[in-house]
Amino acid sequence: MRLSRFGIWRAIRGFSPRLPHYLFAAVFLLRLVTLVRLSKSPLFLPASGDMHFYNEWAQRVLRGEVTGPGAFYGLPLYPYLLALLYKLFGFSPFVPALIQVALDAGTAVLIYQLTLHLITGEKAPAGHSGDRLVAVLAAVAWAFYVPAQAYAIILMPTAWYVFVFWLIVWRIVKAGEAPGIKECLLLGLLIGITAMGIATILFLVPLVFAALAFKPVHHRIRRIAGAGAAMLIGVCLGTSPCWVHNYLVARDPVFLSAHGGVNFWIGNNPTANGYPRFPPGLRAGQAAMLEDSITSAETAAGHPLKRSEVSAYWSAQAKNYIAQHFGDWLRLVMLKFRNFWSAFQYDDLSIVTNFREQGIILPGLYFGLISVLAIPGIFIGWWSRPVSRWITGAIMLQMIALLTVFITERYRLPVVPGLLVLGAFGLKNFWQSCVFGLPRQAALYLVMLAAAVIFVSWPQRSPSLWALDAYNSGWQALESGDLRLAEEKLSIARRYVPTNPETNFALGNLRLAQNDNAAAFSFYKTTLKFDHDHRGALNNLAVMAFDASRYELAEKWLRHAESLDPRNAKTHFLLAKTLLAKGDRRAAQLEIQSAIRLRPAQREFEEFKRQIEATGSN
Repeated sequence: MRLSRFGIWRAIRGFSPRLPHYLFAAVFLLRLVTLVRLSKSPLFLPASGDMHFYNEWAQRVLRGEVTGPGAFYGLPLYPYLLALLYKLFGFSPFVPALIQVALDAGTAVLIYQLTLHLITGEKAPAGHSGDRLVAVLAAVAWAFYVPAQAYAIILMPTAWYVFVFWLIVWRIVKAGEAPGIKECLLLGLLIGITAMGIATILFLVPLVFAALAFKPVHHRIRRIAGAGAAMLIGVCLGTSPCWVHNYLVARDPVFLSAHGGVNFWIGNNPTANGYPRFPPGLRAGQAAMLEDSITSAETAAGHPLKRSEVSAYWSAQAKNYIAQHFGDWLRLVMLKFRNFWSAFQYDDLSIVTNFREQGIILPGLYFGLISVLAIPGIFIGWWSRPVSRWITGAIMLQMIALLTVFITERYRLPVVPGLLVLGAFGLKNFWQSCVFGLPRQAALYLVMLAAAVIFVSWPQRSPSLWALDAYNSGWQALESGDLRLAEEKLSIARRYVPTNPETNFALGNLRLAQNDNAAAFSFYKTTLKFDHDHRGALNNLAVMAFDASRYELAEKWLRHAESLDPRNAKTHFLLAKTLLAKGDRRAAQLEIQSAIRLRPAQREFEEFKRQIEATGSN
């Protein structure tokens, strides 16, 4: 079809009945290209981080470990879903990512529908070609949004969450009246099921109640009561696999997952900066953080704890900080608010940077530009188009959910579809103001746009924030064996923050991989200088001392590590080896018995126990 001056409008008019289908296909193919690129990359199989955490959990489920020893300590929906897909299609991240690609294309269609509905209003749902063009451009912007490209193709539940989030909002926006009992039951069920993967979806419950309260409805009191009850029943049914397991199987009063307490502490503590900055005693990474949170709480209590008790321990720490430093906490909340809207990209996994540098994802848009355009659209839509308030409300509820913890790129990704819709609406309003000679409206838009630019682009000056991508990229390169890239990235991170213990520890591991033991020893000592309780550095120094037959020094570092985490079986095992090498057979027996008691299935521990016994018989 030849496009003349107005040919693009004619093309859209001709395709309009099937535009959502074409959009879906186009975005799906675009995402499929990035998925195929990832499948040919060393980053395809997760070796560390949150993706590895979900993948390992799914593998344990496949091995028959369907339930753990206690309440869930991590939301279970996604790993169980992965396990099901692995069972049906074999072990490969490709099939789960392919489904996520389809869901992400579905999100683009929802953006198109929401934008068209907002621009045209409820009385003119079809719209003319110009309106449809604006809606198409909003959906295309999502297709080229860089973080969406990255998170749609990795083993993370983000794409599932974003699609469900905006599907629920779309159901509320398009309805002319309050949802009925059946609709509320289904919405509640969908929210409940999704909450087992990402719990912040529960913050959409007030949006459904607002629809019941403010949208037209017959027999208001009876209808609202029945629909509200139906929605809560749906939420309870949707989440029932979690709370039934926790309450009845594990005998632990946890609604979804007990890890919420430690997340609350990470986001609300004296060292918090609005991002997931891990306080002393907790390592970064999902699996390591969860393990440390349990051992730290149990060490403080002096005995094993239920998962609910671990959560209560960390929640109490956070609440105590808030109560005693309320002014500081309010400033922290305002900092999180600024971080939420900031153009600065805090991608705690550094997936976006890695994929961009590897040429896996396409160049495109970032949060800063989208939020700048959306902010005027939020205010214009609020006053001129009441239907936009549902979209703004959904964005604000997601933001409130994050203000209770911390801000990351993947956590704020769910608001981007709504920002695109409102940004497109604001731009169209500005264009109409210019075309129809409304200078005051156009000037007001430009003033709001200028204020948004200043607010969103306000610089982040903390060197530790700028070091994050370099550190994560270097750490992942080290894990995958790319020592050259690890050297380059970790050196950059250290130049930003020379005093960061994790960067120095990673450099120590790099030197160890390069067979430079002297440099590794120096970096581990530097790590302890800035974090004298760093268990990784203590263990590695102890192993190096053991290999050099410096048993007294090895014992010293292992005793320190043991005092920090007395329930760590590996530490007891290393101590047993050290003590036996020193000739203290009796102490070695006690340590290996402790290791076996903590991890009875470890064959290596039993073999060493027999070795100690054989030494005694000689």
